[in-house]
Amino acid sequence: MSIRSSVALAALAVLLLVACSKSEPSPGAVAPPVQGKINVVVGDQGFQPADIKLQRGQAATLVFKRTTDDTCATQVEFPELKLKKELPLNQEVAIDIPTGEARTFGFQCGMGMYKSKIVVQ
Repeated sequence: MSIRSSVALAALAVLLLVACSKSEPSPGAVAPPVQGKINVVVGDQGFQPADIKLQRGQAATLVFKRTTDDTCATQVEFPELKLKKELPLNQEVAIDIPTGEARTFGFQCGMGMYKSKIVVQ
């Protein structure tokens, strides 16, 4: 093997090691709180993402978009906030979320079949 081939092989090995060393978050990892606009898809599996973490005191708006007519999730309800909104198919519906205090509260479809939660930290 020539020196040129050895150098090229060594460079390739270094590139592979660097690329493989980038770690993906583990499935059980806790995502940091988010703020601003959070898109929520309402599809065959319910609300995605299902669990949302928000930063206390930072403005946050959930933007729901229903992508299927095959579920009962035609509206979203926040029982603790006494708030209900219709979710027209393929249209965005924005809801401002109160983040003034640390707490956990849920949201669900109108029938309570699909449930999710918001954690304000």
